[in-house]
Amino acid sequence: MADNEILQMHDLKPAPGANKDRIRVGRGEGSKGKTAGRGAKGQTKRNHVRPGFEGGQLPLYMRLPKLRGFKNPFRVEYQVVNLARLVELFPNGGEVSVEDLAAKGVVRANQPVKVLGDGETTVAFTLKGVKVSASAKAKIEAAGGSVEE
Repeated sequence: MADNEILQMHDLKPAPGANKDRIRVGRGEGSKGKTAGRGAKGQTKRNHVRPGFEGGQLPLYMRLPKLRGFKNPFRVEYQVVNLARLVELFPNGGEVSVEDLAAKGVVRANQPVKVLGDGETTVAFTLKGVKVSASAKAKIEAAGGSVEE
């Protein structure tokens, strides 16, 4: 190719020694013959067995028990707040909603909350948009509070 010619796509070729033929193993003694990268004698040299095959013994995945039962997709998981925690957070009582509890960092926002009756209260709470256990409801109403679900 002369110096004044423009280089064309069809003139390009790889550098010498860049393209080597792959070694074709197991094609006779002269060209990487004998074991051909499969190691010494035995079953895996002659013909490979699938992963997990235990030579006819009952395989591990069949020996172990199956998963049982079922998960209810409609189950509602409530975030729990005890009455004692409510008294800690709101010592003066008053109106308490899920948003108020989320603002204090007790529960996650936009998820259902249930108040349980562990603890005592003397202040009146007005609970809104919250589920309440029977014991908690009795204690809140005894202290002069109310529950609006």
